[in-house]
Amino acid sequence: MRQVLLTRRQRIFYHRWQCIEIRELNRLGCLKGMVVHMAGFFGLFDYSKPGPGVQKNAPKKKSFVIFFEILARKFWKLISVNLLFALFSLPVLTVGLANTGLSYVTRNFAREKHAFVGGDFIDTIKKNWKQGLVVGIINLLFTVVAVFAVVFYFQVDDIIGYIALALMLSIILIFTFMKYYMYMMLVTFKLSIKQLYKNSLIFAFAGFGRNLLLFFIFGLFYILAALILYMDLVIGILVVTFMYILLYPAFRMLLIQFTVFPLIKKHMIDPYYKEHPNEDKDAKRALNIFDDEEDDDEEKVFEDTLPTEDEEPKTTFPRQYSEEEMRRLRRKHRRKDEDDDGTI
Repeated sequence: MRQVLLTRRQRIFYHRWQCIEIRELNRLGCLKGMVVHMAGFFGLFDYSKPGPGVQKNAPKKKSFVIFFEILARKFWKLISVNLLFALFSLPVLTVGLANTGLSYVTRNFAREKHAFVGGDFIDTIKKNWKQGLVVGIINLLFTVVAVFAVVFYFQVDDIIGYIALALMLSIILIFTFMKYYMYMMLVTFKLSIKQLYKNSLIFAFAGFGRNLLLFFIFGLFYILAALILYMDLVIGILVVTFMYILLYPAFRMLLIQFTVFPLIKKHMIDPYYKEHPNEDKDAKRALNIFDDEEDDDEEKVFEDTLPTEDEEPKTTFPRQYSEEEMRRLRRKHRRKDEDDDGTI
């Protein structure tokens, strides 16, 4: 008899404890609901709704927006590679090698591909040191000759001198445009020195508009540097030297790579893969130029599970018990207690 009474007490205690638990769940559920709704009202801490995700067919961003996003993401790496460039440029004859390594790293950044700053910089120089050295020396010799020619013809005070000066300045402008493409092609294609300069000359005219835009942008930086030097020579030299060692060459090369690559892709890469669609896929992957159809054929790693506009997001709120449901539960447990025969 004592055992039976103890069992009934246990059941009564269990029944009361369950009712209390249900009430607490209701309170917690209501409290959580209030917090979530208030968070949703203020736009804070609302984790019950899915995030924006990445839409597969989202509209593409403008080019200048993408460039500044890349610049922001790779800012510190650009400083690192710029310091390497400054170090390798100290012997003037090796400036071509420095440009080769800088061009490869910034090309990968512009194509939104990964690059190890130190490792890829050095490896690219090792692979292309012959052409990089020759191109650097040729460009350096041209610069020296062009400067002397401009100074000489500027002092000639007749019509022939003016014509020669204008012609020389035009040649310098075209050669500057050619240099925008040289190092990009040097680290991307297997070309001879002759083919490299020939293609660069073609692109200097084929992309005249974008070349002129780059020339204008870099000209603004040179004008700004001249103004700083004019205001205070000593401070100006320190500021200009600091910016050159820290960032400017890498920023300049990144902008060049980002601007000229679409033209190179249109006239060199696309025609090649049109004739050889199944060749050098690793090179396409390295340049991040896979087409949409080829992307669809790739094995999917992630599946797009974003809800549609009409689909309601699923929630994980605890169940809310009404007073009527609580009464039914109490009656149910009471009937069980009455039907108990006292056995264990």
